[in-house]
Amino acid sequence: MAYTRKDVSTLTAAEKKRFVKAMLEVKKRGEYDEFVRTHIEYYTADGEDGLRAAHMTPSFLPWHRRFLLELEKALRRVDSSVTVPYWDWTRNRTATSAPWTKDLLGGNGRRSDHQVTTGPFAYGTGNWTIKEGVTDGEFLTRDLGRARDPMALPTKSELESALAEPVYDFSPWDSTLTKGFRNRLEGWGTGHGTVSWRNHNRVHRWVGGVMLGGASVNDPVFWLHHAFVDLQWSRWQSRHRGARYLPATPPGPASPQHGQIIARREKMPPWDVTPESLEDVSRIYRYA
Repeated sequence: MAYTRKDVSTLTAAEKKRFVKAMLEVKKRGEYDEFVRTHIEYYTADGEDGLRAAHMTPSFLPWHRRFLLELEKALRRVDSSVTVPYWDWTRNRTATSAPWTKDLLGGNGRRSDHQVTTGPFAYGTGNWTIKEGVTDGEFLTRDLGRARDPMALPTKSELESALAEPVYDFSPWDSTLTKGFRNRLEGWGTGHGTVSWRNHNRVHRWVGGVMLGGASVNDPVFWLHHAFVDLQWSRWQSRHRGARYLPATPPGPASPQHGQIIARREKMPPWDVTPESLEDVSRIYRYA
């Protein structure tokens, strides 16, 4: 029977408590740091040699869908009632709204070093020490909204610009596209600075701190953010009936993308599952 992922702003006090407890237990068991390592390993950008499985690529959505499912499996081994909630950043848009509460993810980082000092994931609790990352910092950091150079979260209309796209993705299947659902949702745009970060990408920038790089998984909000991104894929599929993951077949040897992206029926590392197998997850979970 399919379970339900809920809007984080609708969680009861008991549901928040169970989610936090399960997250802390997964961290305590050492499993959480494996997720961080995996994301760092697959944080491959345009211009780098080899396969791009997780970012700047058509498989951005199925890769993160499977990644979410793996974390959810770990949480549900601790407590079978727990699912990953989603953060609707088009509605909960301030640094004090859900999920930035003391009983859930805690709030913003302090001015001096951006260290998060509130909530269950604060370094001071002794339960959330960062062990895998691109810096030597051991504490969770955030800079919600970027105080020195303020920026806003994506709006409903900006998200709509992605959902309105009728085609999943286009050649050259990377971050340079100005059309296609996947890249518009992932958020690579033209220009420089704030205007070039859209939807998914801009949320990472808005949160700041450890959410800025490959080790972004160190902030638990990563999962709530990607659950909302995953929900958009489901909404896009419902709106554009019959639209499929693209490319359906791998680029040929003459293409500069040959061997660098994953086609619909090709296996996606590190799990050896295909994007096609993840297009329909209605038997596993649904969104409230």
